[in-house]
Amino acid sequence: MTGIEGLDALGRQIRSRVLRCTGIPVGVGIAPTKTLAKLANHTAKRLQAQTGGVVNIYDPVKRDWVLRNTDVGEVWGVGRRMKTHLNALCIKSAMDLAKADPWSLRKQFSVVIEKTARELAGTSCLELDEPDPPKQEICCSRMFGRRLKELPPIKEAVATYMMRASEKLRSQKSLCKKIRVSIRTGMFNPEEAKYVNGVVVDLPYPTDDVRLLTKAAVDALDRVFRPGFAYSKAEVLLLNLCQRGEYTDDLFAASQPSEATRVMAVLDQINGRWGKGTLRAASVPINPEWGMRRDLMSQSYTTKLEQLWRVYCT
Repeated sequence: MTGIEGLDALGRQIRSRVLRCTGIPVGVGIAPTKTLAKLANHTAKRLQAQTGGVVNIYDPVKRDWVLRNTDVGEVWGVGRRMKTHLNALCIKSAMDLAKADPWSLRKQFSVVIEKTARELAGTSCLELDEPDPPKQEICCSRMFGRRLKELPPIKEAVATYMMRASEKLRSQKSLCKKIRVSIRTGMFNPEEAKYVNGVVVDLPYPTDDVRLLTKAAVDALDRVFRPGFAYSKAEVLLLNLCQRGEYTDDLFAASQPSEATRVMAVLDQINGRWGKGTLRAASVPINPEWGMRRDLMSQSYTTKLEQLWRVYCT
């Protein structure tokens, strides 16, 4: 927040926008350290009527008031058992913990409590969480709703799984150089014949084009499928992932056409707006017979309009 003015107004703007767009009331805590910000956020929720859901404790006077009026058990990182130990040392409020000797806390408890005390005193010890780095492998695997003995429905399943895997690939802006396709039978029924096999396929160039990925995966099934078995599961694995511009290829090697990149962008844009599966590869069925059994799946009352309860008055 360095260099930003009007922090209180910014906090109210954020809270108002979240409430307007999601209907969820939230608290906003503003402070110089992560633990103090958590404490300010807790105070904003606890005293919502007085604070309006926003608490800024950059002011030392406000910070001291919050610390004095917060039980040590409500501090982020202090559990029920730790609260008992701290109370035995006459540390009953967040202010008591902020004034305690950090080195003594470290020797008696742990480095976590030491950092918590330093953070409450205004010394930043905890870094903000950074975004997760892009995955190096992407896997999509599902059990079939019933055993499959023919190749065509297995190809449909692999095409469906590749559709999902390619969405994950494009969401992290990566390209794929290799794929692995595998199928297997059930492994726990002693009366069923056992078989498992997979194959790795090199792609002609790093790509995120679902059409190329699906064709390579479906064609690879011809090499691993064996008749006479009842298959229960298929898996697609995207390997050797790289970010755009991170790889150096041969000067004359083929690369993904710009038209394919634009088509994938339009595909993701439409599916993002109208829902997954609005646009899909022709080999991906709508309601496959081999789909996972979801008879006991919980209802989605908060996200699907068609599952809302209906009340009829007579």
